[in-house]
Amino acid sequence: MKVMLFGTQPYDKESFERIRPNFGFEISYHRSHLNANNVALARGADVVCIFVNDTADSETIQALAEMGVKLIALRCAGFNNVDLKAAARFGIPVVRVPAYSPHAVAEHAVALMLALNRKIHRAYWRTRDGNFSLHGLMGYDMFGKTAGIIGTGKIARELIRILKGFGMEILAYDLYPDAEYAARAGINYVSLEELYSHSDIISLHCPLTDQTRYMIGDVAISHMKPGVVIINTGRGQLIHTEALIDGLKEKRIGAAGLDVYEEEAAYFYEDTSDRIMDDDVLARLLSFNNVIVTSHQGFFTHEAVDNIARVTLLNISEFEARKKLTNEVHVDAE
Repeated sequence: MKVMLFGTQPYDKESFERIRPNFGFEISYHRSHLNANNVALARGADVVCIFVNDTADSETIQALAEMGVKLIALRCAGFNNVDLKAAARFGIPVVRVPAYSPHAVAEHAVALMLALNRKIHRAYWRTRDGNFSLHGLMGYDMFGKTAGIIGTGKIARELIRILKGFGMEILAYDLYPDAEYAARAGINYVSLEELYSHSDIISLHCPLTDQTRYMIGDVAISHMKPGVVIINTGRGQLIHTEALIDGLKEKRIGAAGLDVYEEEAAYFYEDTSDRIMDDDVLARLLSFNNVIVTSHQGFFTHEAVDNIARVTLLNISEFEARKKLTNEVHVDAE
């Protein structure tokens, strides 16, 4: 099997090359992101392997099919960048890595919460300049506060376990509530409106679908508890960024920790420090001292990166052996 990796970073190549000998695939690596303009690079490949900032829209998938590509292997959990209907129409299965390390993403969400609450980022800037004043750095005990968790998959459940350890109360929302899990974990499923109005911290852990796109907008924010902290380690388009900025300016939102951004493709995973930022919305976000933006790094641990490579190659191995695809994504998942 000839595999073509798009959007390759040095750590991708390192992890895939470390694990590849166990599978014997021929792998080529491209730095550029897959899209309709450079899809010709996939010529000769049996499998294209893509990440969150690659684009497999209908036009791109048609071109892949015409070149004989047989499988799209996502090396991530999300699949909103793939036109699943087009893939099905052209007979190209899509597989993904559903859970490379729920611990990694959950721990990053907690890191954002703690840094924002205790103003760690601001204290770091100050003390490096010799300013040891505590003015403006006051936080609050997380013990006894309420966390609203939207989506209760593997990452969310790991986060809930950690936050319960802090002594926090947990409110959860999921389209498909799991009563048995709720009883076991000691949490309550509630409506979104109740979660918004009672939560001191809200963390997003649901997939990006037509139903969840921009779920955090003006209306949702208007129902939130004043001073709420919003954490997003899921997908950028779960939040309408301009509505978030308005909420921050009006002080309805106390702080925001964002590991994702709705227009991140042009910036995240790249060093753009030598050019002027032309995304005015992102620039505005970065100007707030109560906002922390990280570059979609929640997954980025040694364990997770190795799991991504291993599960991706296992997915391809199943396809080559004509086995049932354990991690196939179907059209009805959208």
